[in-house]
Amino acid sequence: MEISPIIRIEKLVKKFPMGKSEFTALNGIELIITRGEFAGLVGPSGSGKTTLLNIVGSLDVPSSGEAFVLGRSIGNLTTKEAARLRKENLGFIFQSYNLLAVYTVYENVEFPLLLLNYSASDRKKMVMDSLEWVGLADKIKSKPPQLSGGECQRVAIARAMVKKPSIVLADEPTANLDAANSHNILKTMVTLNRELKTTFLFATHDDKVISYLRRKIFLLDGNVDREEIKPN
Repeated sequence: MEISPIIRIEKLVKKFPMGKSEFTALNGIELIITRGEFAGLVGPSGSGKTTLLNIVGSLDVPSSGEAFVLGRSIGNLTTKEAARLRKENLGFIFQSYNLLAVYTVYENVEFPLLLLNYSASDRKKMVMDSLEWVGLADKIKSKPPQLSGGECQRVAIARAMVKKPSIVLADEPTANLDAANSHNILKTMVTLNRELKTTFLFATHDDKVISYLRRKIFLLDGNVDREEIKPN
């Protein structure tokens, strides 16, 4: 049965200790993301974008309030349950790629599948399909140091998409890329969103990324300041 919304945030507060006081990174966020959206958290450094993305990705927990992802309350998950949610349902794309330099492109993309119960033949098909999506099927034996920045980020996208996750979380995915590579990467993600119905949620202040978003959620001082939705 479809779970809608796919992400639901209710009165979410996140505080971090700062010396003898606390810093409030998120201050009562209310937000709903539905399945298949191509949306972004937009705002200056310190507005709470990455903190919110980390909570949605079960890498952190709320101080108060609720964050529901695929119907699960992030704050109530055990460490094992949070790891299972990430393993089975979430894909991550980071600005620094986070590829394993000693492994080939094929091995980097295959890695998430080794944590799941797929046969070797299924893994091979899924890896090659994923590398076809990003146009790197001819680079399977290359290692990250032999690739350009744009190619590394495409490998990172293939790794995020290989298990066809319900949600992909992308934190400043074009920060280290030039304009041409950025647009190629973003066009690839738009295509995957459209064809696979994967929900994409970005954290960004990059105008190139923002121009592709169908929904822009502007954060300011830890709260939703306003939203913009691109007409179809």
